[in-house]
Amino acid sequence: MKKLSSSVLVASSLLAGTYSVDVAHSNVGFSVRHMMVSNVVGKFNEFSGTFEYDEKNNALKALEAEVEVASIDTSIEKRDAHLKSADFFDAQKFPKITFKATKVEQEAVYGDLTIKGVTKNVKLNLENGGAFASKAGFSLEGKIKRSDFGITWNQIIEAGAVAVGDEVKLKIEVEGNLQ
Repeated sequence: MKKLSSSVLVASSLLAGTYSVDVAHSNVGFSVRHMMVSNVVGKFNEFSGTFEYDEKNNALKALEAEVEVASIDTSIEKRDAHLKSADFFDAQKFPKITFKATKVEQEAVYGDLTIKGVTKNVKLNLENGGAFASKAGFSLEGKIKRSDFGITWNQIIEAGAVAVGDEVKLKIEVEGNLQ
């Protein structure tokens, strides 16, 4: 009986675990309205994180992540430099964006998002990708207001419109490797 109990414990421990984010197969992306007519799309190239995934129940259990602000990439160097400046992210003073899940549901993740030293609890919609062969993955999508985090720079353009929208759409794809 003792041998069977050990086998069950070992097997069940293989079904849940801690995963590290595989940067080569993940993406931290965003989009924001520009001139009120189109969207500027960007991403962050440097980020890291870990998450707990329960393979037995096919469920994300916890998530912590960190993004390097200076790695912002919108494909336009001049715009990226402006986004890193004090007008927007102030990457010199606030080099990291962090996220820590506070509650995980079947279709949503709630967590503390910190940008420019301001922390807000946000909701991100969760699409569970599942787990297979020591890998697990999921997608997160949501919207935040950049002004909630002290990112308020803008310019008024013709007819009273603004150059940059306040709402930022987040689209995050995560694949992780079992540690």
